[in-house]
Amino acid sequence: MAKAAADKIAAPTSAERRPALAGQELSVTGVTLAVLPPAQRISLRAPDASVAALSKALGVELPRKPKTSAAKAGRTALWLGPDEWLVIDEVGNDPLADCAEVAVLHSAVGISHRNVAISVTGPAAAATINSGCPQDLSLDVFPVGAASRTILGKAEIVLLRTG
Repeated sequence: MAKAAADKIAAPTSAERRPALAGQELSVTGVTLAVLPPAQRISLRAPDASVAALSKALGVELPRKPKTSAAKAGRTALWLGPDEWLVIDEVGNDPLADCAEVAVLHSAVGISHRNVAISVTGPAAAATINSGCPQDLSLDVFPVGAASRTILGKAEIVLLRTG
């Protein structure tokens, strides 16, 4: 009987990976929220002595100043802490593989599967985020290129001001 039931089970199909909220967009007066296309993301930790070699391998200078970012050729590095960066590649290259080729002390972990990027644009973008985020997002304090790990409501987020 068990064999007959097993014979009736359909062959497994391959799962299609879709980002959370794929294709979603919302516009209201003064603000638009849109899900950005998938990108390669890594969490990178390294001591100061390794930063130059990793920057060279990644093709973008890892920022050393708090709340800053650097970008080059579709790859962005965001400073998250004294020895920690979020590296995002939007052109399909693999920053994890680039780090693996460097023989300096570091830890690089692929986190593309756990992140979704949401663009918040428009004249009310900062006010919209500030409705749930305690960080001052005025242009004077958080200028273009600024990056920060913070909270929105009770969720941990990473902010990058691009415009």
